[in-house]
Amino acid sequence: MTVGVVHGRFQGFHNDHLAYLRAARARCDHLVVGITNPDPWSTRHDPADPARSRPEANPLTYFERYRVVQAVLLDEGAPPGSFSVVPFPVNLPERWAWYVPLDAVFFLTIYDEWGERKLRMFRERGLRTEVLWRRSPDQKTVSATQVREALRRGLPWEHWVPPAAARTMRELGIPERLRRGAAGSGQGGPGTGGPAA
Repeated sequence: MTVGVVHGRFQGFHNDHLAYLRAARARCDHLVVGITNPDPWSTRHDPADPARSRPEANPLTYFERYRVVQAVLLDEGAPPGSFSVVPFPVNLPERWAWYVPLDAVFFLTIYDEWGERKLRMFRERGLRTEVLWRRSPDQKTVSATQVREALRRGLPWEHWVPPAAARTMRELGIPERLRRGAAGSGQGGPGTGGPAA
């Protein structure tokens, strides 16, 4: 059985994320979806993409993102036993083995220096990698930043996300919470004004 690993913050999950998961699912028997920045204490600044570690770029909790990814994959027709959704602290390589199978194939899509840096991180640790595609940033059809900004401003956003993602986000009250400017329940951490470890 071929096991594949994909990863992302999914803050929030949009149509380009879905294309990534579809491409990876077609290449493996079991897909492990690693949710990065699962909590503030597992999030680290990286100069290759400084914005990704900021609290305002991470308003959805791990649980909320888990629910959205699960709903999207089930809506895609993926049998429940054909995928797993797990935390994945991508900036802490010493912890990877506790969350994902290191003998899997790690699938990546690369748009910028952060993508290239992750590829180097995986290869330096001897992991099998497959780059699904390399594209310039302007080839993205949508970004999670756009989705979050639309949610915060009460603008249309559902056209940027899969139907199951929109439905689950509404069920979880995410649009209302982001419009109020509230972070996820229990969010915070070092330097964020939230709960300390």
